[in-house]
Amino acid sequence: MRRILTALAASVLLVGNALAQTRDLAESGVLLDRIAAIVNDGVVLMSELDQQVAIISERLRAQNLELPPLNVLRRQVLERLVLQEIQMQRAERLGIRVSDEQLNQALEDVARRNGLTLSQLPSALAAQGIDYAAYREAMREEITLTLLRQRDVLQRISVSPREIDQFLERQAKTPSESSEYNISHILIAVPQGATPEQLEEAEKRAEEVYRRAKEGEDFARLAVAYSNSQTALEGGSLGWRKGPELPTFLADIVVRLKPGEVSEPLRTPTGFHIVKLNEVRGTEEQVIVEQVHARHILLRPNELHDDATVRQRLMEIRERILKGEDFAGLAATMSEDPGSAADGGDLGWANPGTFTPEFEEVLQQLEVNEISEPFRTEFGWHIVQLLGRRQVDNTDERRRLRALAQLRESKADEETELWLRRLRDEAYVEYKL
Repeated sequence: MRRILTALAASVLLVGNALAQTRDLAESGVLLDRIAAIVNDGVVLMSELDQQVAIISERLRAQNLELPPLNVLRRQVLERLVLQEIQMQRAERLGIRVSDEQLNQALEDVARRNGLTLSQLPSALAAQGIDYAAYREAMREEITLTLLRQRDVLQRISVSPREIDQFLERQAKTPSESSEYNISHILIAVPQGATPEQLEEAEKRAEEVYRRAKEGEDFARLAVAYSNSQTALEGGSLGWRKGPELPTFLADIVVRLKPGEVSEPLRTPTGFHIVKLNEVRGTEEQVIVEQVHARHILLRPNELHDDATVRQRLMEIRERILKGEDFAGLAATMSEDPGSAADGGDLGWANPGTFTPEFEEVLQQLEVNEISEPFRTEFGWHIVQLLGRRQVDNTDERRRLRALAQLRESKADEETELWLRRLRDEAYVEYKL
């Protein structure tokens, strides 16, 4: 039977196995449990602690890692269980619930990533000695904790535009790890203890080689004729190098060059270096998106006006506009969208994915200046007018969004640790070991 390899599943398998063992012991009536720690108005049971210690010990042995002393391991595991209990209590107070539908979607995703269907998952788990019901509850807890952290930590991490600018500036000065650079290099060497005359002569030669390369003379031929580098007989070629593999002093030069350009001579202790960037591969591609400009009128059903009534009202408004009344004026007085009504229903230029799927589907079918029939979304009933379409280079925006995600991720670990420490400090915990 195929093993469950997904990272999330792997962590839940351990918990699920422990829960299954706990239930079996509880049903058999053999285990006499006791409390390992009191956590606010909840507890951590000794059986939970023992099972987690056994599971983690087995995992460490499988990784050929030396086990810490048992009392140290038990203390670390107990503290983790205490933190989990504190988080679950907070999630319950905040009303964070994972519905069966959400849980089934997560389980279906785990099954799909391992080449299974959801209906095959129980038997796959059973083959590993894992109770499916216990596995489901462990997965539910894992998702609950994830939702809690998103609410309390991730959504509160702020990244300023200046931080994004500084991040992109640093990136621009460093060759990309995902890109490869094909470069050639000429070295006009300077002997150790060179006299001023020798330095001047080497500098003049470097300037002359640079001028000739700049004017289009074959760089490889110049390298063979003048370079003192070990790569001279290969035409100065250093081949393809990833960003981090470039010599440090060359990295600062390469990042400022475009393919085909030659750098001015750079002085280092070994001499004067001239670099040509031949090609770059793996670079970020230009992203062109189609933006739409639209305006709409939104009406919402309520206790007095059902869907049919609201739809009919929008039909009448549409007819008035088609007969010459001002769309913007009607939107300003009648639309129930607080974000756009004051602007005459204008939604501005929007990228793909900005609106709900139903809204975007209607927009895709409209010609410029055409007004749609009334249609329903989760927000209510709309009529929308397409004002224009345009192609826009979205590369910079995507780069900034990626920088934002990376900055948020870099802050997440530290912020999560601070959050957990605060929760722990505010909780009442009494150990019973």
